[in-house]
Amino acid sequence: MSDEPIRRSDPSDLARGGQARPLPKRFYKDVTVEARGGGYAVHLDGRPLRTPNKLVLVLPTARMATAIAEEWDAQREHIDPMSMPLTRLANSVRDQVEGREPQVRADIVKYAGSDLLCYRADGPSELAAAQAAAWDPILDWARESMGADLAVCTGLMPVGQSDASRGAVEAAVAPLESFQLASAHVMTTLLGSVVLMLAVQAGHLTPEDAWKAAHIDEDWQVTKWGADAEATRRQENRKTEFLAAVRLSRLVDEPA
Repeated sequence: MSDEPIRRSDPSDLARGGQARPLPKRFYKDVTVEARGGGYAVHLDGRPLRTPNKLVLVLPTARMATAIAEEWDAQREHIDPMSMPLTRLANSVRDQVEGREPQVRADIVKYAGSDLLCYRADGPSELAAAQAAAWDPILDWARESMGADLAVCTGLMPVGQSDASRGAVEAAVAPLESFQLASAHVMTTLLGSVVLMLAVQAGHLTPEDAWKAAHIDEDWQVTKWGADAEATRRQENRKTEFLAAVRLSRLVDEPA
């Protein structure tokens, strides 16, 4: 069993195999949502959508199924996996997360020991100040709202975190069900921070504010040296995946 419940590669890697060859043609006409097994399934011309591992993609809410159906219905002559981030993430829940929830939770909690917000630049002073201004209030929130008092250091040497802080993070992650858990894993990985992920999940930060906080260093580099087109493209792809993870998580509880 792999130690990586959800792949951490660039989100474009999830579809790169399909893009290396001609994209498949759209083979269906009608996209519908049907009740199935206590959940909902997307049907293409009456046949249920299946994951890459050939499992029927059963979704927990009608709203989530409708959102994924809209991705499929929006395909035109060809099917472009990169235009269907909700579908890709939902597939990963069925194929990589369901039945392995404890491993996924543990993988998220590990970030408490290497959280982005805890590692500060020792210079230049303006970058260190920008990090402190953006990150200190979020760490204050984590301490006050859930008892996670995370230590901060400068440089790259690892900083130890208390058992109490790790336990607080573990308790915050414990209630998440499989779709929320998969979304949380993707968000944590792309942000480099379990604290930022939990702040978004709790409504303390907007997704845009969390993304901005996670990219203080990169944005500072751009102001000094200018943007690199390829790096910008990769970051845009990752942000699309991040926002899809936020949306999927919210669709779990969104009323019909």
